[in-house]
Formats: sequence, C-alpha cells, structure tokens
Amino acid sequence: MFEWAYSGVDSSVPGNGGVECASFLSARRRIVETVVVVIFALVLISWGFKSLSIPKDDFYQPKRRGNLVLVLVCIIWGIEIGFKLASQTVIYLLNPCHVTTAVQIYLLAAAPSRAVTVLFRLHMNFLNGAVLACVFPVTESRLLPCETSIYWIQHGMMMVVPYYLIRLGGPYNVESILDMSWCSLAYGINLLYHFVILQAVAIPTEVNLNNMLCPATSDPFRGQSYRAVAVLHQALLCPVTYKLCCCAASLLAPRRDDDAATANGRLRGE
Repeated sequence: MFEWAYSGVDSSVPGNGGVECASFLSARRRIVETVVVVIFALVLISWGFKSLSIPKDDFYQPKRRGNLVLVLVCIIWGIEIGFKLASQTVIYLLNPCHVTTAVQIYLLAAAPSRAVTVLFRLHMNFLNGAVLACVFPVTESRLLPCETSIYWIQHGMMMVVPYYLIRLGGPYNVESILDMSWCSLAYGINLLYHFVILQAVAIPTEVNLNNMLCPATSDPFRGQSYRAVAVLHQALLCPVTYKLCCCAASLLAPRRDDDAATANGRLRGE
C-alpha cells in the first residue's frame, strides 16, 4: 500500500537496507535490546520530567523576527521533500534530522509561549544528528542534481537556526548548564523514537532508517553490538552538544538591562 514511499530505496547500496541488512541482527537480539533500551528510556523520561524547571512566565519578548530565515528553511526542506517524492524515498523523512528541521520551522513561525520554550529546549538535544551527518555523511544514494548539496545545506541550517533563535531571546532560552533534566527527558524520547517508531517501520520495509537495521559502512563500532554502543556514545554526545549550545547562549544572548527592567516592571504590574 505504501510502496511508493520506499520503493526507490536502492538496497544494493551498502547500509541502505535490503534482506542482508535486515538480517544483520537476530530477532532475539533485537527484542532483548529493544526491551532493555525502552526500560532505560522510560527511567530517563521519568527522572527528567520530575526534575524539569520551566520558566513560569515569558517576560522577554523576542526581538523583531524577520521572515527570511523561516522562508529559507522552508525552501530547503521543501526541496528535500521534492527529492524524496521524485526518488520514491519519502520514508527517509522519518529520519530524526528531517523531523528536527520540521520542528525548527514551527519554532520560527510560532508565537512566543511556554510550550515554545519547552519544544526549543527539547529540540536542542537533537542537534547531535547534524553533527553525525557532517562527520559521517551518507550521500552515496543521492543521485539527483544538487541533491548532495541540499544534504549539506540542510544539516548546516540545523545548526544555524538555534543560533538565530538564541539571539532573538524571549522564549528561546536554555536552562542552567548544570541542569541535566532536559537532557535526560530528551534522550529518553530520542531512544523511544528510534527503538519503537523507526524500528517498527524499518523491519517490515527493510529500509535502514537511521541505521536501526544494520550499521552504516562508516560506523567505527560496526559489529553485533553497534546499537548498544550507539546508545552509550550518544548518551554522551547529545548532552555535550546541547551544553555547548548552552555555553554559547550565555555569550550570544546575555540578559540586557532594558530587558531586566521590563521584566521587573511586569512583576510589579506596571
């Protein structure tokens, strides 16, 4: 029924999918790993949610936003969707980097609110995908004109958008660098997305969504335990990437005196 979404995936390209890729791990190993990771993810989500610190009010309205960045990201993502439709590989839009780009489009367009702050902080924990995509690029199956260029542009913009939003301030703010609750919550969600949603789609379609079926050819930890190792090294990379952004936030968007005065005035009801 949905063959049009993945019939264009070339399984002859190593790491794309196919029978050999789908059988890289035994069913027993997949089940055991999934059960262990899901339990671990639920523990992370539970602890992170209980420890969350969300600003009670958004005292700071963002600076005037231009539509140029929003339009640019929409064009880039629209071109990427067009490539996926043309090559009948729409299923790849489920990969985390595409989902993160969609979230960034919402953040660029949404009105300031506490929900925007929550989503902004969570999405900052998913920027590790852009880092991995640049360090270990997967472009062998991108054959259409300019398709590889869009790959690099999209992942580059994934890092530019947070910088732009942090500069705006307002709801686009981050917590204390010592606060690990957001990292815990976001990583738990990330694990569930991979081992529940992506794996559930990847197995019947035999499409290697974000390497849930078999390791990438460039994976330095290629082997039967590659997924377990990935859970561990991403548990380090995700918070490190985010906390580096938190450090940048303190340098790029310090609270201004006029913003503080405005906030105090609102507290006093002026």
